[in-house]
Amino acid sequence: MAAGGGKSDDFQPFPVKDQLPGVDFCLSSTPSWPEAVLLGFQHYLVMLGTTVIISSIIVPLMGGGNVEKADVINTVLFVAGINTLLQTLFGSRLPVVIGGSYAFIIPTISIALSRRHSIFVDPHRRFKASMRDVQGSLIVASFFTMVIGFFGFWRIISRFFSPLAAIPLVILTGLGLYAQGFPQLARCIEIGLPALVAVVFISQYVPHFLKSRRGIFERFAILFSVAIIWAFAEILTAAGAYDNRAPQTQFSCRTDRSGLISAAPWIRFPYPFQWGRPRFNAGDAVAVIAASFVAIIESTGTFITASRYASATPMPPSVLSRGVGWLGVGLLLDGLFGTGSGSTASVYGSPSSIFYHLVGTKSIVGSDSIQDNTHKSLCKCLNNSRNRTLLVSLGKFGAVLASIPLPIMAALYCVLFAYVASAGLGLLQFCNLNSFRTKFIVGFSVFMGLSVPQYFNQYLLVSGHGPVHTRSTWFNNVMQVIFSSPATVGFIVAFFLDCTHSYGHSSVRRDSGRHWWEKFRNFNTDTRSEEFYSLPANLNRFFPSF
Repeated sequence: MAAGGGKSDDFQPFPVKDQLPGVDFCLSSTPSWPEAVLLGFQHYLVMLGTTVIISSIIVPLMGGGNVEKADVINTVLFVAGINTLLQTLFGSRLPVVIGGSYAFIIPTISIALSRRHSIFVDPHRRFKASMRDVQGSLIVASFFTMVIGFFGFWRIISRFFSPLAAIPLVILTGLGLYAQGFPQLARCIEIGLPALVAVVFISQYVPHFLKSRRGIFERFAILFSVAIIWAFAEILTAAGAYDNRAPQTQFSCRTDRSGLISAAPWIRFPYPFQWGRPRFNAGDAVAVIAASFVAIIESTGTFITASRYASATPMPPSVLSRGVGWLGVGLLLDGLFGTGSGSTASVYGSPSSIFYHLVGTKSIVGSDSIQDNTHKSLCKCLNNSRNRTLLVSLGKFGAVLASIPLPIMAALYCVLFAYVASAGLGLLQFCNLNSFRTKFIVGFSVFMGLSVPQYFNQYLLVSGHGPVHTRSTWFNNVMQVIFSSPATVGFIVAFFLDCTHSYGHSSVRRDSGRHWWEKFRNFNTDTRSEEFYSLPANLNRFFPSF
């Protein structure tokens, strides 16, 4: 090497990309009609696991049986289809699925176990009374979320977001749900572990052995994996492998475990106020409002993840706030129809682009829920959202799919959650990794985001109540809901530190990556924002973004 010179092949850092490269279908493009239908069905399968888990938790506590559980699952999926359509058409415009949220379980359980429902001897009447109370709380919380979003409050807050503050949020949006991964998979290891091996092998290894121009194995790895392992589970069930096993094992492993198939009607269309007129309680409403605040933060992490994997530019604050506003509309529909739980931008099926990108260089981030400004894309979205709603209306069909053993879903979550977290790690490219300030904020906020919820959840498990145990049940629930969410705790810590720690120092702006997101602060600053996030049918004329 010549003196003072350098080799031409010296190692160089990878360039910073504000859009993820190597994606076949970006946010403004759509797959073919057959692919769109299959991918929509794949979304439906992924979100089934969450729906069944949440319904299996809250319905029995309310006093419901298999019939009520089947009706609630039917209602949740029906409303999820409507909410997803509204969010992708008029909200964030991202490929996200709006589904059930674990953040609402604590206030829902508190309502179900309230002393005022002990007067009901008939379990069905107690179920309806509990559901009506939940409905009223969800309706109140929906107005809080709509005000935060549509009146621009979340836009004001998100203008202070930086890549540094978003890193812990996105990482913990994925890692915070680790308990739904391998711990659930291990409840039936002979089914869950083969499912995990299958989805990794089909998505990551098969494409290198069997080349396909259309990326069949990469794009439909979930369908292939679920079909193979579900058939294997059916064989084990039919062969009597679980006949004399413990009830918990039978519930996790059997394909005929839930009684949903016999309880579900052939055709059922949910309708508003199907459980009766909603009832309103101030304390319950405050606790559900706290859960909706958690849902806003977790949905923000999902939006950032989806925009990244969809090869779109960072979301302008106005678009993010618009998406939050439509989350409020979704909560309102949850309350009107009576889903028993609130909704959020689901980390399971919503960032559909995650799975279709993670499978390798042949990638797809488009699905039935991706829209562009063309009439073709709009029609595809409407058609596939209707298809999902139609599948839900066929009660027996949905009940059959709901019988898929949950360890199979947990195996999918092990892969999906990991890629959500990796999207957060990808944001590190915008920050100065040689800054001790950056290292401290990222490390401390991620650690606290995992440690604090672990303490609150473990305390609740051991003592039967949270560490905040006052005479005000609603206040206890608020504290438990907020501090049980890893993404919420991590984001609050990171956002506070990023806005206060050495804020006046000249290098902070560049160290935190603010300069990379500066041009996306306003909707009209970068022309790509209009390409990705503008409303269909030229509706921006009536709803401008600032």
